[in-house]
Amino acid sequence: MTRFLYLFFLSIIYGNAQHQENVDFIHANVFISPNLAEKSLAGNVEYTFEILQDIDSVWLDAKNMDFEKIQLDDKRIKWGYDDEKILIKEKFNKGSVHKLYVQYKCTPKQTVYFIGIEDDNRNNDQVWTQGQGKYSSHWLPSFDDMEEKVEFDLSINTSSNNQVIANGKLQEISGGVWKFDMNMPMSSYLLAFAIGNYRKQEVKSDSGVTIENYFYPKDSLKVEPTYRYTKEVFDFFEEEIGVDYPWQNYKQIPVHDFLYAGMENTGTTIFSDAYVIDSTSFIDRNYVNINAHELAHQWFGNLVTEKDGKNHWLHEGFATYYAYLAERELFGEEHFYWKLYDTAKQLLEISDGGKGESLLNPKASSLTFYEKGAWALVILREQVGEEAFKKGIKSYLQKFAYQNVTVDDFLMEMEEASKQNLDSFKSSWLISKEFPRQEVYTYLKNKNERIVDFLSFQKRTDSTSVLDEEKLMWLLDRNSSIPFKNHMLYRYGNQISDSTVHNIFVNDTSLLVRQALALAIPKVSEHLKKNFESLLTDKSYVTQEQTLFKLWETFPEKKFNYLDTMSEVTGLPNKNVRLLWLTLALVTPNYNEVEKVRYLDELISYTNSSYNPEVRQNAFQYLYQINGVNQEVLRQLILASNHHSWQFRKYARNLLDTMLESKKLKEQITTVAMQLKPSDLRYLKTKLDL
Repeated sequence: MTRFLYLFFLSIIYGNAQHQENVDFIHANVFISPNLAEKSLAGNVEYTFEILQDIDSVWLDAKNMDFEKIQLDDKRIKWGYDDEKILIKEKFNKGSVHKLYVQYKCTPKQTVYFIGIEDDNRNNDQVWTQGQGKYSSHWLPSFDDMEEKVEFDLSINTSSNNQVIANGKLQEISGGVWKFDMNMPMSSYLLAFAIGNYRKQEVKSDSGVTIENYFYPKDSLKVEPTYRYTKEVFDFFEEEIGVDYPWQNYKQIPVHDFLYAGMENTGTTIFSDAYVIDSTSFIDRNYVNINAHELAHQWFGNLVTEKDGKNHWLHEGFATYYAYLAERELFGEEHFYWKLYDTAKQLLEISDGGKGESLLNPKASSLTFYEKGAWALVILREQVGEEAFKKGIKSYLQKFAYQNVTVDDFLMEMEEASKQNLDSFKSSWLISKEFPRQEVYTYLKNKNERIVDFLSFQKRTDSTSVLDEEKLMWLLDRNSSIPFKNHMLYRYGNQISDSTVHNIFVNDTSLLVRQALALAIPKVSEHLKKNFESLLTDKSYVTQEQTLFKLWETFPEKKFNYLDTMSEVTGLPNKNVRLLWLTLALVTPNYNEVEKVRYLDELISYTNSSYNPEVRQNAFQYLYQINGVNQEVLRQLILASNHHSWQFRKYARNLLDTMLESKKLKEQITTVAMQLKPSDLRYLKTKLDL
């Protein structure tokens, strides 16, 4: 078929449509063989599909692929392709069942990421996927549409000795081929696999589901703090939701340079290894909320899937809400209500600024879908009552299991369960762009008296511009919760007298309250010197980082002492303490002068691609601030301007733009650029004549 005729048929057959309503793809046998050296893969897939009405074509989404063989029912056929879709032009009769076989090769521009391949360390090699809505067609002829649910069985061939993880249950490993079986259908954007050097921890849920927690061999001591509460959250969800976990098993895999915090592929969550932590890190940044959020998606998003973006609340709002419920179960009601207070404050600022968004807007922000979406469920549960809410959730999941839904489908189930008309709820919470201030604050005040105290104190203080320290200490001493104390400190830390701060240090030993003092008190006086010095040994890397800088800055006569005290601390996975320490050591006159070349080399090494983007970003920033940029730093920065993570790529480009304003740095950047490949200079060519 000529390209002209092919495009003509495409425009007639489906125009802009994505879902093939008259075809039901039932099963797929997938075989793929990734080539790590070439960052490509070869594969084949055989689909079994049924015809629901007489039609004259079927198609698959397939981005930038080369095809070696396409067969229908074991016979070669004519087909067309426009780099995005394969079109099979045949007469198909209602009720008939067919098999479509496609053999292909591709070099994915996105969705499959080959990490650490360029270096000499085979232990760093990783391959992982990120489908995000509709992009699995970059590595598998499939469906850029959530409504096509298929039972996918994956077989993955690898010549390496690394672990292979994918959706479903591992059936066997034979001749380097790892075979995985799925027993229920899912949307193709939730297909996933990861290849890397892993070991795993196995635990069982109370219901007998196997939970596999993967980790790098070097991180065996980080397994417990990283995956802390995983089983508790799993068991809580099955009880709270009232519907059994819908898949064969559950896996969690950390990967390097991931695009987001985590992704809820069916039974196979992939998440950033920036959340692989030690016990000290747990207080500062842990995986619990992400863990719970992605697990909740196994019901809300994976079991029951939105029809389109207008119904995205059914995914993200629900996963956020249930993650909050899990945190309430683990950390208590105070934690829960103050977290809701914080998100309400954010949403109100946006709403009051005229930038509020409807939850039915497919282009709404993450804050809207996640946080406003969670709030909508908080209020809905309050309105219909606990029993009706749980009944409606259970009915919704059971009725629409392995199907696609709309918001109205959900509301219909909730109305049936509660015997209430929810038109008003839909209008004020789902359709309206405004965030319902009065309803939210009424809810919070009825649920938590400390929030009432906080708002009352804030109103009184803001109206007089005078901080009532006696009242403040009275509130802090009333067996108040840690979240309440921290909110008071973060709000009024710059107004509190030294004597009051000292009293707080004396009266409260909580690590989180002490961290709030480290962050909230803007300047350390001589009176508070010993209090702050005690923070350097707190089991919190954020506290240590903030305290080190404030003490170093305020007491120059003791800079050497503070640096010596913290010289062996690395910090969070982003190396927050170590990067700050290296920077301060380099700019402190006469401090270990013979070691400064080594310190600079170490700081420069953290710009390398073997490190997490957050580590690299902070290293770039510190080096720029202390004029430590050399050719290697510029080379890494230019390479980072093409990174697959848009957040890190944006940072690198912005920093390059700033550097280009300096004549000296511009000349150095140009010199380095001439040594790189043209493909490395895609962004820089828009700024320089190269």
